[in-house]
Amino acid sequence: MTEIRRVGVLGCGLMGSGIAQVAATAGYETTVRDVAQPVWDKARAGIEKSLAKFVEKGKLAAGDRDAALKRLGFTTTTADLQRCDIIVEAVTEDLELKNSLWRELDARCGPATIFASNTSSL
Repeated sequence: MTEIRRVGVLGCGLMGSGIAQVAATAGYETTVRDVAQPVWDKARAGIEKSLAKFVEKGKLAAGDRDAALKRLGFTTTTADLQRCDIIVEAVTEDLELKNSLWRELDARCGPATIFASNTSSL
């Protein structure tokens, strides 16, 4: 079994941002892929706000928050996910889009890469 060190997340809406936050906080290098930087900016701001609340409540040390944020990266290309050990899909509920992304990643990633989906209705 492959050791998980790098996590990829497709989509940085509410679910994708939450998955990315948990992965980065747990110590994994995390790369989030979405369509444009304004989307990432909103997601990153939400993650920063969420982690700040954990620090305020004493549930997370400030140093751990800072380390988690350093482990978090954003991209518009699936090529930046090819070295991930696991990729979690959290894009809009559009089967054609999901299948297109999976085909693209299947061609880029190694055979040990784990693909997972956070779909809610498909």
